[in-house]
Order: sequence, then C-alpha cells, then structure tokens
Amino acid sequence: MSVLPVADREPELTANLRRLLALRWGLLVGEAVAILAVPAGLDIALPRAPMLLVVALQAAANLLAARRLARWPARDADVLVQLVIDVVALAVLMFFSGGAANPLISLLLPPVAVAALVLPGRWVAVVAGLAVVAYSLLNVFYLPLPIADATRAARLHLTGMWVTFVLSTTMLAWLVVRMTASIRRRDAELAAIREKALRDERVVALGALAAGAAHELSTPLATMAILTEELESDGELDQATRADIGVLRKQVAACKRIISGLAERAGAERLDSIRAVQADRWLEDVFGRWRELRPRAVATLDLSGVPPGLTFAVDTTLEQGLLNLFNNAADAGSQVSVAGRRTGDEVAIEVRDNGWGFPPPVLEQAGRAPFPVHAGGTGIGLFLAHAAVARLGGRLTLENDDGGVARVVLPLKKQQA
Repeated sequence: MSVLPVADREPELTANLRRLLALRWGLLVGEAVAILAVPAGLDIALPRAPMLLVVALQAAANLLAARRLARWPARDADVLVQLVIDVVALAVLMFFSGGAANPLISLLLPPVAVAALVLPGRWVAVVAGLAVVAYSLLNVFYLPLPIADATRAARLHLTGMWVTFVLSTTMLAWLVVRMTASIRRRDAELAAIREKALRDERVVALGALAAGAAHELSTPLATMAILTEELESDGELDQATRADIGVLRKQVAACKRIISGLAERAGAERLDSIRAVQADRWLEDVFGRWRELRPRAVATLDLSGVPPGLTFAVDTTLEQGLLNLFNNAADAGSQVSVAGRRTGDEVAIEVRDNGWGFPPPVLEQAGRAPFPVHAGGTGIGLFLAHAAVARLGGRLTLENDDGGVARVVLPLKKQQA
C-alpha cells in the first residue's frame, strides 16, 4: 500500500493514467482490426456489431478520461475506473468470441498487473477479484466459435496463445519501464528534499550557535576597542606602531559590526527576508566590506561582465556565504580575483585563487556537507556558502584551474512588464 499522501501521488498517478490511455488506443486499434479481419481471414464468424459497439464504448471512455485528465489531476479512483472498464470490456469481447476457450483471455492479466503497480492494496483486490469473476463466468456463459475442424481449432488456439503472450509481454514491459523511471525520478527528488532538510537543520543550528557567540564576544570586543583607542592616542609610540594599532582598531570595529548584525538578526530580523538588489552595486559593496576585514590581501574585482541595472535576489546568508568564499581564497593563495558576468538569465560570480586548488574530497562534496575542523579553519565555510546559494535557487561549483575556482551562479530577477 502506498505511504505517500494523495497530493504527493497525484503527479505520478496522472502520468501513469496518461500511459494507460495511450496504451489503450493501441489496443483499440488492434481489437477493431481483429474483429473486422478475423471473419474473412480465418473464416470464423463473429458477431461484429456488438463487438464493435464495445470497442466504440471503450474509445468514448478513453476520450472522456483524456478530457478530464486535461482539467484535473488523476486520483486513485480514476485509475481504478479505467482498469475496471478494461476488464469488463475484454470480458464482453471474450463472451462473443469463445469465452474462456479464447486464447486472448489472458489479456485480463495486464490490468491486474497495472493495478498492483499503481493502486493501493484494496483497489488491487477489486481489479483482481473482478478479473477472476469474469474468467470464471466465461467458462460457463459464452458464445462458442464455429470451428468444426478440431485440428484447425487447436492450431488457431496455439497461435492465439502466442499472440497473447507477445501482447502481454510488450504491454507489461512498456508500462513497468515507464513506471520504474517515474519511481526513480521521484526517489531522487525525495532524496534531494531530505538532503536540503538536513542542510537547513544544520544551518539553523549554526545560526543559534552564532547568536550565542555574538552575545559572549560583545564584552571582550568592547574592551579591545577601548584599549586600542587609548594606545592609538599614546604619544610615546612611534608612527608605525600607531598605524598598526589604527588598523587593529578598524578590525575590532568591523568585528563589532558583525556581532551586532548577528544579534539583531537573531532577535528581530528574519534570516529568510529576501530582497532584490542591483548585481554590480551589491557585489562591489560586499567586496569592499571584505577588503576592510582583509586589508592586506591582494585582491581584484572585475564587474565588466555585469551590465548596469541587472537585479537578482539576495539575503543576509548569501552575503556571508560570499565572504566565506573570499576568505577561503585568500587563505589558499597569495592573490584573489573576483569576477562577475551575465550568462543568459543568470549571473555568475567567480572567485579564483593561485593556490594549490581544492583537494579531491572537497571537489566531490562541493559544500554539500561540512568538513571536520582543520588547521585552516572550522570546515563549515563552503557548507554555509552552498546552503545560502541553493536556498536562492542558485548553484555552487568548484574546480581546479591553476588554483581553486569557486563559481556561484544565481538566477536574475525577471523584470515586470
């Protein structure tokens, strides 16, 4: 029995019902050809009028089902009704053509197999029970085929069994392959959803940890700010020392701004507040703030590939993710180059360094999971960057090209007409 909610199964049921309707059109053509050709080709009299009426009713049911499917998604009841129609129609056709002795009687099995693949257990039992009842009744109630020659009747029966086997095998193989592909695709989507949920849980946990750290670090940072101001104003220190202290004071002020921002976001501001910004101005602003934190890093910014006026969606986590990428690049090499360019309906932000490149495990994970704490950092920078980019519908890729290359691709915001 399916464990997915009805709403989650609707797309899969709709796709399966479309396949069933498409397959039925082929069967209807085959039925009509057989009803018209058998009397002349095999010299076997058949009641054509009532049999063709059954085929016409099946075609009408197919058209109505297709029309309904174009307006509303399929439910279990819709698939059940179509399979019941198939079983009843085949049983009626068998009644007019020899009953259970007709080798095509085995065509009652494919609807049962389809029900077992698609429907919950109780509906499978309905279809299977109906097929069994139909088969049982056709052993008693039927119009016999007028074939006087027993040898010819046996040969036709064997030929019919072969035709039934080929048809049943072809239908089942086609349906199972298509349905299996749908199941695999759904499983892949569910796995991606589960991975995103786990990643979001980790990000939330890290956010709570950051809020606590912001509260605890505010006091020592305030003390450091006071001491640096006093040292900078000390007239006994030489000019070079006072300049270094000035740089230190700016770094402490930047840390205080970061801590204050963390505290504000933890207390009042929603982290999922997404806003539209101009790509070139926003990238220039983020890069400038990073330069304040890493004034001695050799870094360049190239926005020549970003036309003015382009807008895309950002939030506070994306800014932190880019800062993590900038810091990783500065730690890995002696030179950092950041470039932005438009590619179709997306904007790409490329962060390069001239270091040794990414190790194979990092390339394989590409930030989808945090790494253990190592000598170069905490191991969560790429993870946070990947989470922030994925949350906005973008993607983060890593590669090695004369150093490490981290490429962030984000969708552009569509302009309102």
